[in-house]
Amino acid sequence: MRVLVVGGGIGGLALGAGLRRRGFEVAVFDRDTDVAATGGYHITLDGRAQSALREMVAPQIMRRLLASALRLRDRDAFWDRRGRLLGRGPDLSGDAGVDVDRVTLRVLLAEAVGDDLRLGRTVSGVDRDGDGVPRVLFADAAPASADLVVGADGTHSLVARHLAGGPTNSPAGIIGFSGRTLREDLSPGERQRLGTRSGLAVGPRGAALYVGFLDPVGNAALDAPELRMSVTTGPTYIWGAMFPESAVTDSLRGLRQGALRAALVGRFRERGWAEHTLELLARADPHSVAAYRFNAASTRAADLAPWPAGRITALGDAVHATPPTAGMGAGAAIRDAAALLRHLGDVADGGTAPVEAVARFEAGMRRRGGEILTLAMRTVRLVLATDTALGAAATAATTPLLAAAARLRR
Repeated sequence: MRVLVVGGGIGGLALGAGLRRRGFEVAVFDRDTDVAATGGYHITLDGRAQSALREMVAPQIMRRLLASALRLRDRDAFWDRRGRLLGRGPDLSGDAGVDVDRVTLRVLLAEAVGDDLRLGRTVSGVDRDGDGVPRVLFADAAPASADLVVGADGTHSLVARHLAGGPTNSPAGIIGFSGRTLREDLSPGERQRLGTRSGLAVGPRGAALYVGFLDPVGNAALDAPELRMSVTTGPTYIWGAMFPESAVTDSLRGLRQGALRAALVGRFRERGWAEHTLELLARADPHSVAAYRFNAASTRAADLAPWPAGRITALGDAVHATPPTAGMGAGAAIRDAAALLRHLGDVADGGTAPVEAVARFEAGMRRRGGEILTLAMRTVRLVLATDTALGAAATAATTPLLAAAARLRR
């Protein structure tokens, strides 16, 4: 069976690696010319995503991944706009989850795909020839045919749009801003407050700030320095700011680097955030600061992959585009890839027809996508709820009470 994968992100590369390892004829196409030149800063892989990855890559790849990843341990924190602690998340000491740089993971997966990864290839569409055989169309090359075409081309997927007859997701109502700040660049007080954990602060009028901690050198999931290849080489906070979409917020997307960083700090100041809580943004590497729109598919499983099963399918954000608020998008794409690989294995073994295998895969993907979208949209809806007069007043009134209760519990 020949499989063509459109898109060399995490899900597409994971699938390509798995297909190659199982002996399938595969090619993965991506318009990037360098797999290390990618957006995003870090992703979380829970136990399910790691188990799925182990099905698709060699043990040595997994060892190098874990040697470059941070083991999750400290409980998450929740703060208000003054930096006061409101509460903590569950105990993660026994959690199998790890955090890893997106660049690190993508480079490792690209290595596993090997020569079957075709970089610098711009896909212009998909169709079927006169005999119904799926084809991938290119902007600057002849079409390529296959037994199965898989779209792993992200939120704005050409493949999923072709299958669905239109977009498979829509704006979620939030503009996100991300960046990186070295822990050593913060004041002692902020280093102590933020600690070595992830956290979330939500204020009135839809202002929210997520803080993730990454230190795969000082706290690697696997103590094997000789295998380490993380692009993060010291304790670093990877943060994401959120504001509801508006004319003012949208205008920030046109800014770059230091100008964007300064405008973002000013936006939080306008909403009454304490100055010390903005250190994280003000001292960020200006080259790391970027803006992006949150897109989301439907949380209803029945609405996902709304097409009859056939020899063209899709996975990951192409089907269930997920805001980063659950930290599960990349992991879900990896699980999608592993599930499709298992079903295609049944075809190779002669027990299942190709279209039946795709139908089973898509049914499981719908359930998986609906679950992670439901989790991700809870935070999105919380942020948007504070952007009303009632929500802003309730947030301002209740957070001091929650902070006082947290102090008493300590």
